[in-house]
Amino acid sequence: MAAYDVRALLSPSTPDVVLVDARTELAAARGTCRLLRATGLRARLIAVFTEAGLAALSAEWGADDFVLTTAGPAEVAARLNLAASLGGTPGNATSERVIRAGDLVIEPATYAVRIKGRPLDLTYKEFELLRYLAEYPGRVFTRVQLLREVWGYDYFGGTRTVDVHVRRLRAKLGSEHETLIGTVRHVGYRLTLPPPPQLLDHNDRVSV
Repeated sequence: MAAYDVRALLSPSTPDVVLVDARTELAAARGTCRLLRATGLRARLIAVFTEAGLAALSAEWGADDFVLTTAGPAEVAARLNLAASLGGTPGNATSERVIRAGDLVIEPATYAVRIKGRPLDLTYKEFELLRYLAEYPGRVFTRVQLLREVWGYDYFGGTRTVDVHVRRLRAKLGSEHETLIGTVRHVGYRLTLPPPPQLLDHNDRVSV
């Protein structure tokens, strides 16, 4: 586990993966993750949570992944091996690309989301869901597809989970932008971009 004194991690020998203990002191763990990112740490960052504490995880942590204390040795080893194989720089070239969709700006490298310049405070899954939709604007995804792509094949919850997260995202986007996530009845959801502004034709006349 990484000590909360981040100076121990800023040595010339850069680790491949850093585990941050988020089992009890959640505020301190969150601060450590953010500080590590601010100092330019290029290692993959994994936070260790209890199942109850997982609710505190949000995009603002800046963690690349998480692991539960109930995970078995094989799962922990697999996550560590995968993280190490992805290289030192958090994320990959695609995930670090800034995503723009109308007034929405998503910065995957820093887990920052802004709508018309206003920052949004999203949970980890809210961020991942919004990012996935924004990567394919206009494309319709079923709830099952979104569960598979955002929550993973090993998630056992129902499709109602998607509806709940969409409702929360719309609330955080605000009444002006809630229609950004469109519902396709009996199918699923899509990111709906506003139509481009109409240009005034030179033959049009404006009456006063």
